[in-house]
Amino acid sequence: MRCGDWTTARCSATSGTPVGTRTPSTSSSRMRSTGVATTPSGRRWTPWVSTPWSSAAGPTTGPSGGGMLWLTGHWEWHGMACYLLVPRDDEPVLVYSMGGSHLEATRREVWIADVRNSRMGRYGEVLAEVIREKGLEKATIGHPPIDPRYGDYMPVNQLRALEDGLPDANVVLLPEFFHELLVIKSEEEMECVRKAGSLCVDALEAMVERARPGVAEWELKAAAASAILAGHGDVDFLILGATSTHDPQMIFGNPRPSDRRLREGDVIVNELAAGYRGYTAQIGLPIFVGEPAPSAAEFFDTVALPGYLHMAEQVRAEKRLSDVHRAGRFFREHGYQSRPILLHGIDLTSAEPHVFVDEFHDDEIRPGQVLMLEPNPINPEGSLGFFIGQTFIIHEDRTENVTDRPLERIVTG
Repeated sequence: MRCGDWTTARCSATSGTPVGTRTPSTSSSRMRSTGVATTPSGRRWTPWVSTPWSSAAGPTTGPSGGGMLWLTGHWEWHGMACYLLVPRDDEPVLVYSMGGSHLEATRREVWIADVRNSRMGRYGEVLAEVIREKGLEKATIGHPPIDPRYGDYMPVNQLRALEDGLPDANVVLLPEFFHELLVIKSEEEMECVRKAGSLCVDALEAMVERARPGVAEWELKAAAASAILAGHGDVDFLILGATSTHDPQMIFGNPRPSDRRLREGDVIVNELAAGYRGYTAQIGLPIFVGEPAPSAAEFFDTVALPGYLHMAEQVRAEKRLSDVHRAGRFFREHGYQSRPILLHGIDLTSAEPHVFVDEFHDDEIRPGQVLMLEPNPINPEGSLGFFIGQTFIIHEDRTENVTDRPLERIVTG
């Protein structure tokens, strides 16, 4: 898929995604309530007419993913997927999971005027009814993936119900194309990323404040989550784990922090991600509980941090991803290993491009992109890793660090 061939919005497993050609007929005040203002509305719908699929007759269905949030303002919590029907020449219809007060609350929040009840998960039937209602029962229906990362589409029971209800329609599975609509952020979107970045810093500082001998890993997670929620944000993920620097046994944090309690001489390896109105940022910096073992201090001071700073110099609009990849050799050149991934993009959540130790995808660094630099060097013994990561917005003339806080060896009492 070439840049510019498609439109944008990334699917994730938790909120819906579709595609269309029209600007929704809703008031600007409703659109502003989502925080992404009115400007992107036309930008989000009109690009569909320039895609290769604009010649297909009839509607497009959208599953649950980041694009649902991007196009409707809805983030699905209850089901595997919700669906947005976007006819080319009619108003879009959102088929939402629940009914009653849940449906009404969702209808008031989203900028889609027509929100239908799935009738306890009968999405395929409801979609078929709406399509017949609009006289599109012989249309071509384009269906992008629910999960673009692994290419999963509508569940088979929903697809069968849709096909049974529309025997003369043609359902076409579309490749993922929303990335190109999300990769370059508008100023309104950048403001959300900035807020998410500040929440990441708040979460890290809350962990630093809480990190003392006797505190459990899960209590650190609670502190980080509380800071994010108190800032009107959402927790995307909180990965953290602790190990002794004198006898280390951890190269990356725990996605599910344990009951292990901190001890003097530990290090907390972490990667935190916070969201604001759907847009996320990420951060990571080791936290030492008391003075670390000399070998761990040397590892951080002479390899992990200098290597990160060396790579960060390449994260600029005038550079290429190949420059970042080349800078990532720093760790091997100093006798250390590294976790495979060095950098990735952020659409709403983690996305293309990716830079790995042995390869990179794409080579262009574009103004408006959000990039997460995240090397994770590992000691030669393979027993200790230090994740260091920050989120950047790329501008023509500068690189903006939205998770800016001093990069230093953090030692708590």
